[in-house]
Amino acid sequence: MSNIAVNIEEKLFQNRYRVDTGRPHVQIRNADVCTDECGEKSCTFVCPASCYRVESNGTVTLIADGCLECGSCRILCADHDNIEWEYPRGGHGILFKFG
Repeated sequence: MSNIAVNIEEKLFQNRYRVDTGRPHVQIRNADVCTDECGEKSCTFVCPASCYRVESNGTVTLIADGCLECGSCRILCADHDNIEWEYPRGGHGILFKFG
C-alpha cells in the first residue's frame, strides 16, 4: 500500500457550485452578534470551504458561494442562533463529484 498525499484544495476544486444569484441559502442573521458576542469566531476557521472571514474591523462576513452545506456553521453558532440556513433551491448549491 502506497502513501498518497491528498490535497484537499484539489479535491474541493473537482466539485462544482451553482450559485443561486440573490438567494443565498445561508446568512448571518445579525452581524453585531458576531462582532459583540462571539469571541471565538469559530466559523472563520472551521468552515471547510472558507466561506466565513473576519474583516479588519472585527466583523464576520459570509460569502455562501462554494458552501459545502455541511452544517458546521450551524452547529458552532447554536449558542448564538445567528445562522439562518435552508436547503438551496433545486439545481443550486454544491454539486459533488465522487471518485
